Amino acid sequence: MNRDEKAQLLAELKQLFEESEVVVVSHYKGLTVAEVSELRNNIRKAGAGFKVTKNRITRLALKDTRFADLAEQFTGPTAIAFANDPVSACKACVEFAKGNEKLVIIGGAMGTGILSVDDIKRLASIPSVEELRAKIIGLLQAPAAQLARVTKAYSEKDMAA
Repeated sequence: MNRDEKAQLLAELKQLFEESEVVVVSHYKGLTVAEVSELRNNIRKAGAGFKVTKNRITRLALKDTRFADLAEQFTGPTAIAFANDPVSACKACVEFAKGNEKLVIIGGAMGTGILSVDDIKRLASIPSVEELRAKIIGLLQAPAAQLARVTKAYSEKDMAA
């Protein structure tokens, strides 16, 4: 990797850290190319991003960002998942790690706070934004649907009589 490529990667990572709400750091040692592709696709479907990182460049990119405290987690074969929705990146990583022990979640950060592995697992258990929206819509529609059924049943009784 030449100097220009490193500078471009540094700029990309800095922008990524500035635009993301959550970052999940993991080690992927032992994952095959097919497994990394599957992980990347699962994370992408969840609405998040995934990037294998160069530790030295990533530590430089973290400086002067709200995720600066993550720098010490970048040792070994490291990858990051990132998203604006805190639940999606955590959920995709935790679900993949359950089925493949080669992906080891190290930690992460949300906002200005550092997340432990347990914090990430708790975030992963929260329903996604889409699931919450569907539940709210269902709750809002339930009274109207019940009212319609009662009204219909009442009018059918009047017709039968």
